Amino acid sequence: MTQATRTIRGLSELGEFGFIDLIARKVRPSAAVTIGIGDDAAAFQWQSNCLALATTDMLLEGVHFDLSFCDPSRLGRKSLAVNLSDIAAMGGKPHSFLLSLAIPESISINFLNDFSSGLLEIADEYGVTLVGGDTCASRGGLVIGITVFGDQEEQTIIQRCTARPGESIFVTGFLGDSALGLKLLQEGQGEGKAVTRHLDPTPRVHEGLALAEAGLPCAMIDISDGLLSDLGHITKKSSVGARLYLDKIPLSEEYSKYFGADGHERYSLALGGGEDYELLFTAPAYRKFEIEELFRKFDTPVSEIGEITSIPGIQVLSPAGEMVHGIATGYDHFLSRSGQ
Repeated sequence: MTQATRTIRGLSELGEFGFIDLIARKVRPSAAVTIGIGDDAAAFQWQSNCLALATTDMLLEGVHFDLSFCDPSRLGRKSLAVNLSDIAAMGGKPHSFLLSLAIPESISINFLNDFSSGLLEIADEYGVTLVGGDTCASRGGLVIGITVFGDQEEQTIIQRCTARPGESIFVTGFLGDSALGLKLLQEGQGEGKAVTRHLDPTPRVHEGLALAEAGLPCAMIDISDGLLSDLGHITKKSSVGARLYLDKIPLSEEYSKYFGADGHERYSLALGGGEDYELLFTAPAYRKFEIEELFRKFDTPVSEIGEITSIPGIQVLSPAGEMVHGIATGYDHFLSRSGQ
């Protein structure tokens, strides 16, 4: 067995988030950093009573996107949207971003022109400005790296680590549509709302900002890796558990029609599919009316789907009140290498 093989196998056992924790434990604390590794964005002092927010994501051809499925314009839009979603999850206001590209020989100037047009189109929609970046040649596939900057008053920022037992769990929009969209693309279908949700997701920037400034969420995250996985980040960071009710998980008409009444299959993508980029947050149950009133301003549904508990782990209950097992928990880059 080579050293390279041993390294890859060790990483596949550790997993993506275990690897991040391994690095985080070695990082020295800094007085300049208010929120470091482990949340949707980092935060550091910017102005008096205002923190700067920074988040970064890489999108790799063959891992995060397939060029046979997506056009360059929508790829540009999605590349920025997934980063804006992280700022939204902190209740922040995005304002600028950096773009880095590793470009293979196979990518044409026309492709890059359409990609940048889509990227700058969504940037204009959310009032953020491209301020720089880097480009280089790639001997593999296309690699897209984006870093988004934002800000927010320190007392307004929402983190993952502040959920408490007794709070209700809420989610925006519908779940599972993006994963269904990918499934449809793989089946040869290139149209429909679910496909659009996968190729051109909507970051909930306005909703996240409104929630935070109203002081409604206690903890919040965006759903990128799947409901169970991302709720797991909240429960782990907050040292709590959670209980979810299957019949309260919001499913779109297209999703429900596709899966029909098959219970396990019907909810597997909604709970573990990922890339919905909806907001998942906790709040006191008595504030449900305020949350629903706030969302009347937006064309975005909001649903109460469970509650935070003091018992470790996440329980999923069927409409009959029985525990549900065997549903995928979400995506992990490194665990996926070993088929886990």
